[in-house]
Amino acid sequence: MVSRIIPVDPFDLVIFGGTGDLARRKILPGLYRRFLAGQMPEDARIIGAARSELDDDAYRAFVRDAVDEFVRPDRKDVGQIDAFLSRLHYVTIDAKGTGGWQELAGLMRDGVIRSFYFSVAPGLFGDLAERLHDHDIADADSRIVVEKPFGRDLSSAKALNATLAEHFNESQIYRIDHYLGKETVQNLMAVRFGNVLFEPLWNSQYVDHIQITVAETVGVGGRGSYYDRSGAMRDMVQNHLMQLLCLIAMEPPSRFNPDAVRDEKLKVIRALEPVEPYQIVRGQYQADADGPSYREDVENPRSLTESFIAMKLHVSNWRWAGTPFYLRTGKRLRARASEIAVVFKDAPHSIFGDEAGHHRNILTIRLQPDEGMTLGVTIKEPGPGGMRLIDVPLDMTFAEALGPESEEIPDAYERLIMDVIRGNQTLFMRGDEVEAAWSWTDPIIEGWEARGDAPKPYEPGTAGPEESQMLMHREGRRWREIR
Repeated sequence: MVSRIIPVDPFDLVIFGGTGDLARRKILPGLYRRFLAGQMPEDARIIGAARSELDDDAYRAFVRDAVDEFVRPDRKDVGQIDAFLSRLHYVTIDAKGTGGWQELAGLMRDGVIRSFYFSVAPGLFGDLAERLHDHDIADADSRIVVEKPFGRDLSSAKALNATLAEHFNESQIYRIDHYLGKETVQNLMAVRFGNVLFEPLWNSQYVDHIQITVAETVGVGGRGSYYDRSGAMRDMVQNHLMQLLCLIAMEPPSRFNPDAVRDEKLKVIRALEPVEPYQIVRGQYQADADGPSYREDVENPRSLTESFIAMKLHVSNWRWAGTPFYLRTGKRLRARASEIAVVFKDAPHSIFGDEAGHHRNILTIRLQPDEGMTLGVTIKEPGPGGMRLIDVPLDMTFAEALGPESEEIPDAYERLIMDVIRGNQTLFMRGDEVEAAWSWTDPIIEGWEARGDAPKPYEPGTAGPEESQMLMHREGRRWREIR
């Protein structure tokens, strides 16, 4: 199987915050890998823009160091790196003032796609959008990429959308969620809608419940001041986990195009039922020999912000009536793992008797690590001695199934940036999606704040608070083990 790399059209990509951590770790190394794959046309250019006083050569040295640190050794070809760096330019810019804007305007070319990546704090989005138009840098075909957080509640999300809409229409705005760029997430749609095997079973008649887990082993680290104002609900559930839920639960779109897909995702968010307090478990990690507690990390000894959350949701529509969705995410947990598990119901009648044990089919979609999918099926255990049943996986780990080609699979940022250049918004959140998600999220947060609920303590290296296990145990279900 030979993959086909299709170059995109010529472009000028301006990265505001071009010396920042995200640009250094993800955006710039990802662009180099796309250049190496032959996807970047010869006359494409990348322009870094930030407050730092650098010239082109100094910025190229910065990017060379980023490539050296974040690109695999076997992908570092000196000649290719030099060719990539020759496409880079730099402008010292004042996002709130006038400095550098005329210089940036002078670098822009006619006849190419102009894209602007806002890799900065959301508070600067309006300033950047205004100055791009005031200096005639952006035109009607230009695209902007904005990073989360897309507000911290419904009112701020609406204000942010309104600010961007003053200068750009919705078809020009790309709200990036890197989870949607993962290969496995996109394969989820292919598995659902490209195989007659699964779609007839994808409903409450056959699915007992669905689990979505995003577990991290690290703490809040250097993000303490931000995280303590956000917590796991705002930082992860409202965006990442919500988007995974939408892709799992949505109806088949009429066609695979941006608005058709996003229309169906929006219907899922609007169909979410309110969540009662007893359906939510919040937690905070404690100190151990390997690190400080959450409150020590965020330097707030009275913090009531959650570093872990688990919750039970219901989607109120015909397809999913009665099928619960369980979501959990947290920091300082046992293992780093992101997965979706579709747990099918028992066979309506077992012909093998109680001694055969309890067996269920589970479709597991692994986002990280080891991207792939596993379908658990029940078979007879080999050998004599009667009908003993065991569960075995039908495994499609990408690295094994695709062989060397799996090494060429672009990471999420690479794919999403190329989608921006192509003008494909399928994997990006629309403004009404963001607002609908906050409309559902806000009452939940306001509820526990009004009650003064304190997060439950949990030991690092575990699966979270014991109460999160009871969220499922009391209904005869179990979380899949984090490993």
